[in-house]
Amino acid sequence: MPTAAPLDARTALGIPPDRMPRHIAIIMDGNGRWAQRKGLPRIRGHEAGADKVQEIVTRCSRLGVGYLTLYSFSTENWNRPQSEVAHLMGLYVEYLIKERVEIMENDVRLIQIGRRDGLPPDVLRELDETMRLSKDNKGMTLILALNYSGRAELTDAVRDIARRAAAGELPPDTISEQTISDALYTGGIPDPDLLVRTAGEMRVSNFLLWQISYAELVVTDVCWPDFGSDELDRCIREYAGRDRRFGRVQP
Repeated sequence: MPTAAPLDARTALGIPPDRMPRHIAIIMDGNGRWAQRKGLPRIRGHEAGADKVQEIVTRCSRLGVGYLTLYSFSTENWNRPQSEVAHLMGLYVEYLIKERVEIMENDVRLIQIGRRDGLPPDVLRELDETMRLSKDNKGMTLILALNYSGRAELTDAVRDIARRAAAGELPPDTISEQTISDALYTGGIPDPDLLVRTAGEMRVSNFLLWQISYAELVVTDVCWPDFGSDELDRCIREYAGRDRRFGRVQP
């Protein structure tokens, strides 16, 4: 993630700044298929995908994107072969250590969403250290959805709200959509404007189920290890060309 000067959206992408998404969420899919097409073990695809994160984080940061959420490991991914899961956890440790200096130099704030239970101690240690060091950074917020499930997030939010209601802290009649939003892992973070899914799959895979209610969806056939800045720019331009009415009728 080399330090570089900010880019102007109108110059870099040919779109006005007010058409830029404030928050981009990406389902990073296709690592295994990318490797298999090349006759490589699946873990080589995950390694290539981990390397791609650096490029996309850098590009979003330079374009002035405020928030970037990466779906890096779902709760369902624990069902994969144990050797593959262990390799993925090792890649997280490696990334969190290797990119720590660049995260700080680029003023990026790192946070994690998802359940911490079940994550290996070394992953939690390096994750907590990078979050601690970057917590006061003022640039882009990088959100790693790690051990994440949209349904689990909603379940945890409902439990929190129910506990507060049972304790008399929250009258049930006052519970609103904002109450629920604030109770989610992403409380205080604006909902995604753009959701990108790589590798051509047409589903949201239990990702940010509440938050993407009005996100613009862009699906690309490009597998994540081949998803570079040019393809990201194309997705942003497609987003910028959409007419976002949020249920209203355009006059």
